[in-house]
Amino acid sequence: MASASEKKVLVIDDEPDVRQFLATCIKDAGFQVDTASDGIQALEKVKSDMPDLMTLDMVMPRESGIKLMRKLRKNKEWADIPVIVITAHARDEFGSDDIKEFKAFTARHQAKCILEKPITPASIVKAICGILEVEPEEPEISPEKNELKSMINNCDADTLARIRDMLNKK
Repeated sequence: MASASEKKVLVIDDEPDVRQFLATCIKDAGFQVDTASDGIQALEKVKSDMPDLMTLDMVMPRESGIKLMRKLRKNKEWADIPVIVITAHARDEFGSDDIKEFKAFTARHQAKCILEKPITPASIVKAICGILEVEPEEPEISPEKNELKSMINNCDADTLARIRDMLNKK
């Protein structure tokens, strides 16, 4: 089985905060990550360094997710890149037609899954790991965190209660 660090994920979303959130979640699981702000930029990145998987927002300026999917699926080299659609518009007028179009692709070319915003780090990592058949990698823990973890694990219940009370007072 391949490791997460051997796999590259391209995160495509026009919202900088969402793009950064997704990239951070995916990096923390050990994957290599690149980002794009729309379908045009994403296509350039795919041409220069093909990812193992893409997360794709549907509603974006310049080029929507569905237009990018059509271009990818027409090219034999890119047609099988797994795609996870991440959208806030799965059930409203902005996205319902796009969802129908995504589902109209032949089974081989459909998005592997559709996740509705807001999503959790665990849900995106689980979806990516399932599709790529890899296990997430444990992030490296700093020596300071390891020391604190050890202290907490070896602490009695009364001391933990006093520490919790002290922290809650701030």
